Amino acid sequence: MQLTDYNLLYNTLSFAIATFGASTVFFFCQRSQVAPAYKTALTLAGLVCLIALYHYLRIFESFNEAYIVINGVITETGGQLNVSYRYVGWLLTVPLLLLELVLVIRLTREETFSLGAKLTIAAIIMVLLGYSGEGLVDADQLQERWIYWSLAMFPFLFILYNLIIKLKNPISKQPKNVQSLVSNARWLLIVSWTIYPVVYLLPIFDPSASYVSLQVGYTVADILSIASFGIMIYLIAQRKSDIGA
Repeated sequence: MQLTDYNLLYNTLSFAIATFGASTVFFFCQRSQVAPAYKTALTLAGLVCLIALYHYLRIFESFNEAYIVINGVITETGGQLNVSYRYVGWLLTVPLLLLELVLVIRLTREETFSLGAKLTIAAIIMVLLGYSGEGLVDADQLQERWIYWSLAMFPFLFILYNLIIKLKNPISKQPKNVQSLVSNARWLLIVSWTIYPVVYLLPIFDPSASYVSLQVGYTVADILSIASFGIMIYLIAQRKSDIGA
């Protein structure tokens, strides 16, 4: 690993930790600023950031244990950046992110349970399939990585279908002054989530791509889909609380 790559990953992880830490405090503190109907959505936003914060601290810890820098020279200790922490975190945060959006839209109880259950199951399957192929980065393993990516795309496309098609009508029934916010939050989640499968494919299309590229790409996507999305959820909850919707 070059020193520039080391610094890039170090600073990216540090920024993510600060972002999720600040976001956790913000969302929990802002629960008192929204109507009771939206407190659960804000609680989930805070929990998602707290989960991400914990796992990024563990990732950062494993990163520091894997390398030692002395006078600008990087020495490998034999340890490894533990990417399993990412997937354990995603196993919890991905379903909760979907539930945040469903809850803030305020579907009926039956619709919320039905859609929430389907999206949660799809999200768990998607993450588990992705994890199964994450470590397959050697030249003779890339075909298997491609297979796991392809399999994970089925639940991913199912989730996108529900976000784009199934939620279109409920979003159109939102109060006029929040429709655009809800739509933008949905598209932020969709766009940020498309970063993950693209980054996942980097070793396939560019065998020289280092795990630094993978980790930086995943981290950028996490910040967008967790912290930035949470801000959108807060804005929706606050505006709907103000108008009593």
